[in-house]
Amino acid sequence: MAVARYAGFSLDTDDPQALAEFYRRLFDTEFAYTSEEFVYLKEPSIGFVKVDEYVPPTWPSPDVPKQAHLELGVDDLDAGEAAVIELGATKADVQPQPDRWRVMLDPAGHPFCISVMS
Repeated sequence: MAVARYAGFSLDTDDPQALAEFYRRLFDTEFAYTSEEFVYLKEPSIGFVKVDEYVPPTWPSPDVPKQAHLELGVDDLDAGEAAVIELGATKADVQPQPDRWRVMLDPAGHPFCISVMS
């Protein structure tokens, strides 16, 4: 018998409302909870926590390491890249295997990857 069940995860940021809005639009979902300090999406279950003096990851430099990142599926890499950039993401300078996946950065600097899921 499981001791717990998966409920979601949270990302640190200096602006939870702005980062949550980026992911809300990315996933075309709704807010489950909002406050000045924390915002939570319904599906997928992602929270955004206000952290004073937040410093974004500097991936691939280890100065401020990433501690987690999302893996997202798209139908077409180029179209998916263009769509997430239009929402406010940026393309990371380092692209280890750009024919297989693209490393993107959300508005708070968290890396996430898009790839064609088959």
